[in-house]
Amino acid sequence: MLTDFAWLPPCPADFHDRVKALPLAEGASGAELHALATAQLSRGQANRLARALGRCRSAGIPLGMAGFRLGIASNATMDMVTDLIPAAALRQRVAVEILTAPFGQVMQEAFDPSSQLNRAGCDAILLALDHRAFRLTGPRFEDAAEFVEQQADELAATVRAFRSGSSAAVILQTLAQPPEPLFGSYDARAEGSLRWLVARMNEAVLRIAAAEGAYLLDVAAIAEQVGTQVWFDAAAWHAYKMPFRGSCGPIYAEWLGRLLGAIRGTARKCLVLDLDNTCWGGVIGDDGLEGIHIGQGHPLGEAHLAVQQMALDLRERGIILAVASKNDDAVARLPFSGHDDMLLREDHIAVFQANWTDKPANLEAIACTLNIGLDALVMLDDNPAERGQIRAELPQVAVPELPADPAQFARIIAAAGYFEAAAFSQDDRIRAKSYAAEAQRADVRATARNLEDYLQSLGMIIGACPFDARNRTRITQLINKTNQFNLTTQRYSEAQVEAAERDPAAVTLQVRLRDRFGDMGIIGIVIARHAGDAVDVDTWLMSCRVLGRKVEEAMLARLGDSARALGAKRITARYLPTAKNGMVREMFDRLGFALTGEDAGGVRSYAAAIDALPATVLPMQFETMETAEW
Repeated sequence: MLTDFAWLPPCPADFHDRVKALPLAEGASGAELHALATAQLSRGQANRLARALGRCRSAGIPLGMAGFRLGIASNATMDMVTDLIPAAALRQRVAVEILTAPFGQVMQEAFDPSSQLNRAGCDAILLALDHRAFRLTGPRFEDAAEFVEQQADELAATVRAFRSGSSAAVILQTLAQPPEPLFGSYDARAEGSLRWLVARMNEAVLRIAAAEGAYLLDVAAIAEQVGTQVWFDAAAWHAYKMPFRGSCGPIYAEWLGRLLGAIRGTARKCLVLDLDNTCWGGVIGDDGLEGIHIGQGHPLGEAHLAVQQMALDLRERGIILAVASKNDDAVARLPFSGHDDMLLREDHIAVFQANWTDKPANLEAIACTLNIGLDALVMLDDNPAERGQIRAELPQVAVPELPADPAQFARIIAAAGYFEAAAFSQDDRIRAKSYAAEAQRADVRATARNLEDYLQSLGMIIGACPFDARNRTRITQLINKTNQFNLTTQRYSEAQVEAAERDPAAVTLQVRLRDRFGDMGIIGIVIARHAGDAVDVDTWLMSCRVLGRKVEEAMLARLGDSARALGAKRITARYLPTAKNGMVREMFDRLGFALTGEDAGGVRSYAAAIDALPATVLPMQFETMETAEW
């Protein structure tokens, strides 16, 4: 399942002709690249797609997707995988450009400020190091703990060198465990055995990633799932210095592509569930409560119960759950309240669409109600005809292929990696509840007499404070994944966010919002720099969930207070257009800034005297985040 990409549909018969036709018109090329990537591809087809991406890039065709410049430094030969990474990243709606350091030149690249990777302007640098890079090739019984600490110190120094020399984020890898035992079952307990050394080094990698704000590619987990006897190929290493068997290249590239998508914020947010023969066996409208299969003691019932458990586990980590079912609404809801073995309950479901409208229309309604894009949805449906219709009409929606056996449904969802995370915070945990509350807000909005009454009825409380260590990971996550309400789409690593915290000339704001329906977490970020009599806005972004609530005005008020405290008289700012942020093109105009220039590329410059900014009556109360019960 893992290595044959069973969740993807077969490659289209006209793949060759469609790739050959690229590039297409602006935006269409990106959509076509993504569509072709979301199919089962051979190595040759993945390579052809990578070349097509190169042609689009050379032609200067805007792709309408996130870009990413990835540097790779390795102790091994990575040529067999670099051609596969672009297709894997395109599957996540990321257009990646790859630069590789010369073989085995990791330390030289890291510590030389003028090295290729340090000068390349990479968004991230992958340290693709396996156990051999740390000289963990056999037992070391004399000084095992000290030796691991020495290797860990060198790795940490390498990470810091790349951070300092390139300002790029760093991606670390865990180490796959070689399968040759020395003691057998006692290997894990024998201090100094290879198994013990690799385990301790992996602990160090996790510790360094946390301390240095690095991302993590869990190669150990990939190898475990593939099987380390398959992963390691002694002949490939001795002859070509390949770190793993060539057949494992596609799944390595897939996991790396998912991580790049998570960093760029293209991972999916919402799992939409079909009901009949997906969440339970049978058809509720025909079989009734007593006739459907769900629960313990029956193989089919337990298989569907596993789907529900997977959905609940995803919800616990912040994934939104919704329902799209062709059914009578009242009938579809019966098992949720009337069947004792159901794990899912109605209050777990943010949006419940059960009717006889077609599935694409219901998916559009779910996205609209939750105020998220169609590209945030994953549709789990046992019916191949429904899957085909959704793919044809809504190619933005991810629709995994499902086998006939429902016992594999939950595993397919896990293997497909739609909900990859680069970090995990308390705000991520509450996301599902927050979006469920968004549906309640939509109901109130529909009955309010006007916008002012609606906003006042929400009972909003807003808080703002400078960046801090507690929320640094979440702040970095928002900076790297927010695309629409983002004035400049500048991307910063966690280390760069930490540097902004310490910079006395920087103004940083993290903004939270809650209302009577719940806490929405951090929904706004500002980074500005003080120079002379002005504070210049470098980054201003907001969650689209709070559009139309006058949060921008509240953020500007707090920015003005911070600027005055530094002695500034003016605020300057820019809007840098991208394929996705057109919605904020005139935000500074609406906030009372004067347009001071616009170049041929659509970059707009603004300025405003702080004391001349228009006063606005805000439909919210301010609280200090340090003291409020957030």
